[in-house]
Amino acid sequence: MKLFRNLLSTAVIGCTTSAYAADLEVTHWWTSGGEAAAVSEFAKAFNENTQHNWVDGAIAGSGGTARPIIISRIIGGEPMGATQLNHGRQAEELVEAGLMLDLTDIAEAEGWRDLVNPVRLLDACTLDGRIYCVPVNIHSPQWLWLSHDAFAKAGVDVPADWFEFVAAAPALEAAGIVPLAMGQQSWQTNLAFGAIMVAVGGTDLYLDILTNKNADAASSAEMTKVFEAFDQARKLSVGSNVNDWNQATNLVITGKAGGQIHGDWAQGEFQVAEQVAGEDYTCLPGLGVNDIIATGGDAFYFPLNEDDEVTAAQKELASLLISKEVQVAFNLKKGSLPIRGDVDLEAANDCMKKGLKILADGNVLPDGVNSFSADTQNQLDTLMTEFWNDQSITVADIQGQYTKIIATAD
Repeated sequence: MKLFRNLLSTAVIGCTTSAYAADLEVTHWWTSGGEAAAVSEFAKAFNENTQHNWVDGAIAGSGGTARPIIISRIIGGEPMGATQLNHGRQAEELVEAGLMLDLTDIAEAEGWRDLVNPVRLLDACTLDGRIYCVPVNIHSPQWLWLSHDAFAKAGVDVPADWFEFVAAAPALEAAGIVPLAMGQQSWQTNLAFGAIMVAVGGTDLYLDILTNKNADAASSAEMTKVFEAFDQARKLSVGSNVNDWNQATNLVITGKAGGQIHGDWAQGEFQVAEQVAGEDYTCLPGLGVNDIIATGGDAFYFPLNEDDEVTAAQKELASLLISKEVQVAFNLKKGSLPIRGDVDLEAANDCMKKGLKILADGNVLPDGVNSFSADTQNQLDTLMTEFWNDQSITVADIQGQYTKIIATAD
């Protein structure tokens, strides 16, 4: 951390000096075992390397639970010092309302545009040429996590891709194992849909719909195949009966479920359970069909505050979050990839190495959270959850409703 201390002492930011001392409340929704271990690295670094104090404001539940609370506080005049959000359009209206601290001076002084890889993550923090957040990780939702124990009990080989997984499902069911674990939160089912869309429909279809909002592509025969695969997936999840994503991951860890479609943050749970990638579980980016990841992730925003000491603490934390040492410590525990392209991750496990190679090869896609407004994203989340939980909704029904949403998406 010596390098970081030297960075702070250069006074490139102007007001980040040891003359200030403040308690900085930081809100986030990282409360699972792996997430808590990761965010503690941020708190530790902040407390050890600044004159300020991290006040943890963890909000139990998912982002869907936490975001309305976070936004309500900011709009209501009770802002926290810093808050986790997903970089992209979630904070767009707050930025437009002038409620977020402009970090452009720090970003330019420290050369963030040369450090952040891919640079689209920084672009997602940028509005009208000004930077308002710090991306802290790269998370991809397009992974299939598989329990070696579950497939051993079923007497079948660990699948190499989504199609082999579907073929092995009857053997899992015969052994009393739920093939596919899935939590009941809406964002989880929509996440699974996006992963299946890339694996079954291909990247061109994915990009056409997310980038061009192409309703014709949404109603195409290629998308019908995607919805048929999604229908197949919901049938394989009957009996998982859990709500939170980490509970679904635990079903895989304990061998009660064969697999889970989920983001790479699931790694943190396997790590806390002391399971070893390649020995106890297998991870398949792109559901094993294609070596691809979508680059979404988390970022920290800093609501405007009239207290100069708090503002100083905010700027110090912003600088710290993107420093090499903190990026390594945090992401190794989070299961995510660092947003810097110049860090050494010798300690990375097999799954993280797969992600790093895909990133280095440039096989990356935009994440849906950066493509749609909050309103459109909520509509999609709701639609996918209704379909997942109501077997009477047909493939034709959901594709028709999906096409209507894409046709009016912003």
